[in-house]
Amino acid sequence: MDKFMELIGAISAWIWGLPMLLTLGLGGLFLSARLGFFQIRYAPYILSQTFGKMFGKSEEGEGTVSPFQAVTAALASTVGASNIIGVPAAIMFGGPGAVFWMWVMAIMGMGSKFTETVLGFKYREKNEEGEYVGGPMYYMTKGLKMKWLGIVFSFGLMVELVPSIMVQANSVAASAQESFNLSPIITGIFTLIIVGAVVIGGIKRIGKVTEKLVPFMAGLYVLGALIIIIINIGKIPGVIALIFGYAFRPMAAVGGFAGSAIAATIRWGIARGVYSNEAGMGTAPMAHAAATNDHAVRQGFWAIFEIIVDTLIICSVTAFVVLSSGIWQTPGAMDNPSGLPAAAFTHYFGPIGGFLVTISLLFFVVSTLIVVVFYGEKQAEFLFGLGFSKVMRYVYLISIVIGAIGGAKFLWQFLDILLAAIIFPNMLAILLLHKDVVELTKEFFSSEKFYLKDVGKAKNQ
Repeated sequence: MDKFMELIGAISAWIWGLPMLLTLGLGGLFLSARLGFFQIRYAPYILSQTFGKMFGKSEEGEGTVSPFQAVTAALASTVGASNIIGVPAAIMFGGPGAVFWMWVMAIMGMGSKFTETVLGFKYREKNEEGEYVGGPMYYMTKGLKMKWLGIVFSFGLMVELVPSIMVQANSVAASAQESFNLSPIITGIFTLIIVGAVVIGGIKRIGKVTEKLVPFMAGLYVLGALIIIIINIGKIPGVIALIFGYAFRPMAAVGGFAGSAIAATIRWGIARGVYSNEAGMGTAPMAHAAATNDHAVRQGFWAIFEIIVDTLIICSVTAFVVLSSGIWQTPGAMDNPSGLPAAAFTHYFGPIGGFLVTISLLFFVVSTLIVVVFYGEKQAEFLFGLGFSKVMRYVYLISIVIGAIGGAKFLWQFLDILLAAIIFPNMLAILLLHKDVVELTKEFFSSEKFYLKDVGKAKNQ
């Protein structure tokens, strides 16, 4: 059994090395190029359509939730522990230059996330309860006419979410036990009750909860991080010089930092950019498909918003906290990279700082659980109908308690391989269907009903 698990680990490490980085990295670059790097060309307009309308009324069109509720549901899944503990790991193993490559991949990832969101919206349909549903399984079936691929994706994600939920629940339980001395079983049951109360209400309740929870939890963490950055404002030019200066050259060891080669810098930065925002993974389109909007491309702008918030804001402030505070150069920093943000917050705010990071982690993970249970239900609904999706809901909820107490760890070993089994089919699908998105994007930006009308309004105001 040990040899078998070693083999699984080796396969997983290989898949999530070069093959995955090339698939997501080059895929995102290709899609961005085919779309004319619209995320850069139309950046001010996209910002006005998202950040400028966060709390406005729903757009014209049909849907189950508002565009902002849809994006906060998707963000609840992507904004997680990796934003806080993954970034310092990238810095410690890849050097400050890794942050530059994280930013590059965030911008390239916008091409993938926009494409899959637009496709999810275009090929969505109504279920038996009158709710809009969509995602890779629908655009694979209706767009590609390859239902078998939709079934592969859907079954893979439905199964993958069981160990994924267990791992997330275990991180909540471990954090609560360390900070508040709470028993894992109590944390597991408490988390089950919270998550269950939200997901049983469907996407409408999820949207109502996430539109309040996500801005609060992200805002709380970012505010604390910005205070530390402001305290160290004099060091920021030096931090920026480190990030850009060591993006293309190796860095020697300094204090607790062991040094990095250029290959490690690029690998860790790209990996953090790819994995932090789920671009190309096929999960976000399921939330966006339920949105009320007048055009698929306009909903796609919210996918850009997601990456800006998730990677360019939250991951970046984490990086600036770690680098400007100098915590990354302290002796022993390499031993526990994931603890560096908490250490920085504790240094500047005292015990309440560490408490703030712990609470943020708890909020992030619970919000992730709420949305991934919903994603799992949508797979079960696509495969076996609405009735079976209710059964899977309770399987996922029970998995929270099992994971919290550290049960079924054998399954956790397969998590990365199962995740790869959904990413490759989704990337194949969006690359094959990208012409649909190119046409819809050209239509949107050349139409008097959409972009030209919006720009005309802005000029007249």
